Amino acid sequence: MMNSRKIFLSLTLGFAAGVMAQTADGGLSPQIISEIQKSHKMCAGSRALANAMASNSIDNLAQNHANAGELDTYFSVETPKQSITDQQSSGRCWMFSGFNVLRSNFAQRTDSLTVELSHGYLFFWDQLEKANLFLQGVIDTAKKPMDDQRVQFFFKNPINDGGTFCGVADLVDKYGLVPKSVMPETYSSDNTSRMARLISSKLREFGLQLRQMVSDGKKPAAITAEKTKMLGTVYRMLAMTIGEPPAEFVYAFKDKKGRAVGEAKKYTPMTFRNEVVGNEPVNGTFIMAMNDPRREYYKTYEVEYDRHTYDGHNWKYINLPMEDIERMAVASLKDGRKMYSSYDVGKMLDRKRGYADTENYDYGSLFGTTFGMDKAQRISTFDSGSTHAMTLTAVDIDAEGKPVKWKVENSWGASWGQNGCLIMTDRWIREYMFRLVVDKKYVPADILKMNEQKPVMVMPEDPLFLPDE
Repeated sequence: MMNSRKIFLSLTLGFAAGVMAQTADGGLSPQIISEIQKSHKMCAGSRALANAMASNSIDNLAQNHANAGELDTYFSVETPKQSITDQQSSGRCWMFSGFNVLRSNFAQRTDSLTVELSHGYLFFWDQLEKANLFLQGVIDTAKKPMDDQRVQFFFKNPINDGGTFCGVADLVDKYGLVPKSVMPETYSSDNTSRMARLISSKLREFGLQLRQMVSDGKKPAAITAEKTKMLGTVYRMLAMTIGEPPAEFVYAFKDKKGRAVGEAKKYTPMTFRNEVVGNEPVNGTFIMAMNDPRREYYKTYEVEYDRHTYDGHNWKYINLPMEDIERMAVASLKDGRKMYSSYDVGKMLDRKRGYADTENYDYGSLFGTTFGMDKAQRISTFDSGSTHAMTLTAVDIDAEGKPVKWKVENSWGASWGQNGCLIMTDRWIREYMFRLVVDKKYVPADILKMNEQKPVMVMPEDPLFLPDE
């Protein structure tokens, strides 16, 4: 009996010591939990809200009825409409938006011709290039320990299907373009997750082998030869899932009614690219502007290793106030030129109506609190950042010349939102827009000069520099 009491006492003291160990340094003690529970007193209104939340979505309950009226779909400045695309279950919004700009420019330049470009073609090369970027990055950092931040950066995400317009420019200039009819989408280009996981797993395995070769003192030529063999495996996996890119093809351009114009011609991806884009490189024709209120404005920044090809361009941008970004955007739209742009699209988005406004939802009143962070604070705490690229296509300007609302072509299909488009109020834009790619002809001379400054290098782990998906 005495032994049982001793055992019980030991267990009791052990449990108490465990509780104290868990709560001594910032843990939740029974006393703290009691105080928290006392602060949560259910009144009749709170119970009614809790009951409503049990069987309804938060957005439906928080929707601001005063802001749910009929949308004004008129825009004083609007570029010509074009077909809406659908990225399906992939993170290729950056490519879809980039192609929207290229084909819009082509239609404007030719006045009568249209073209649908193959996302699958450029996606193939994008994935192979990113595989090479990973493997070469592993070689470059092979003498660092596995827990080094840069080593972990590569192994954490060996390959992905997100990106920015810098990738469009580098890939189009290097590999050209093909029509969608020549290399259509496949299941895996539309639904990328399984393919990406398998290739990522294989790349991580290859990465460990390359690190071992460096550790063993193998010659650079032998390491390069092994890397080339590894890329052969990736090429085969991509060819089986996305399709092998064509070296040449026959194609006839079509007018806006879908009728062939002239005789069909033989093209290579590069000669077709020149027909669509022109003979000059895409790189060098644009600037990327960013609105990041955490950092000094009118300075340029470059994101290390944030590129699509090892020998390509890092993501470089000039940080500008929203007023400057909006002026350039209006100038481009007035000249009929669409632009690549990116946003934190999920914030305050009414998906049913295709309408983004800061007053769409009142979450604070619903939960009896406030959500008071500003844009800089949201970025710094990973609460907000660029998540999705879309094509800026229209703006509505008031009598004083100020933007009231904007419209973008999305890549979620023609049945989504406003016939495939999203309408955004100017107050929403200022909070949740981050990037704009604009042709240099619409950029003021002083900003062009600032854009040539030596950039400040920033790390890719920064909360704002996630790829657009």
